[in-house]
This record gives sequence, C-alpha cells and structure tokens, in this order.
Amino acid sequence: MTIKAKYVHTNLIAKDWRALAGFYEKVFGCKPVPPERRLTGKGMEAGTSIPEVTLRGIHLRLPGCGPEGPTLEIFTYAPQLDSLQRAVNRPGFAHIAFRVDDVRTAYEEVLATGGSPIGEIVTVEVKGRGTVTWCYLADPEGNILELQSWA
Repeated sequence: MTIKAKYVHTNLIAKDWRALAGFYEKVFGCKPVPPERRLTGKGMEAGTSIPEVTLRGIHLRLPGCGPEGPTLEIFTYAPQLDSLQRAVNRPGFAHIAFRVDDVRTAYEEVLATGGSPIGEIVTVEVKGRGTVTWCYLADPEGNILELQSWA
C-alpha cells in the first residue's frame, strides 16, 4: 500500500533560530510564514519525550516553491543538546540543496554571510542530465548546504 502524501517541511534545529532564519532569508530569499512558534506544555513533552521542553522558531517558505510550497522549519529547543560534528558522509539527513543561477556568486555570498567552505566548486557531467556545477558549504551553525547549477 502506498500512503497518499505531500511534502510539507524539513526541520532544522538551531542554536539561535532567529540568526539562522535571518541567514536563509538574506542569502536564499526564504520568506517567513507567520506566526513565530512557541510550543510548550504537556502535549509537546509527550510528543518529544523531553520533560519541560520549549520550542521556539519559525517556518520559512523555500524559494521557487510558490505560496503553498514546503517550508524550512527552524526551531531552537530548550533544553538543548550539544551538536554532533557534521559531515557530508554521516548517515541520516546530510544537507539541504539550492539551485542557483551562479554557484560561484552564491558561494561567495554564503561565505560573506557567515558560512564556511567544505569542498571545492566542481563541474561534472551527469549522463542523461547534462552538466552540473556544485559545491558543499556550511551555514553559520555548521549545517551542510549544497549549491548547484545545471547546464
């Protein structure tokens, strides 16, 4: 049986949700979807299995997806655990990708706005699809981004 489903959002846990949301708004043109969230109480404790939990944050509409498209949900938890070292080859969710007009220009903007490099910008042929220029970087909190442009 196949479940009828629609992709809704991806959640990103931030040390500082306001700063990280600002990065995605400035660099990629993501748009806030009000209201800001402040989630707490017995239901959140039961759903997360975290006593006395509070989540704060916002949803950002992803660029190019229209007014009903999926969002990037950025939350900060209290209490908060320490981060694991992120790596492009760690099992689990690895990165969020954005198609851009010019990878080099977007790369420089990410770096200028607090991001950090991971790998080099490369161009490769993908059989049956064309040529893709892409790279991995990290946002200001170390979450991995992919920038790509197809020709």
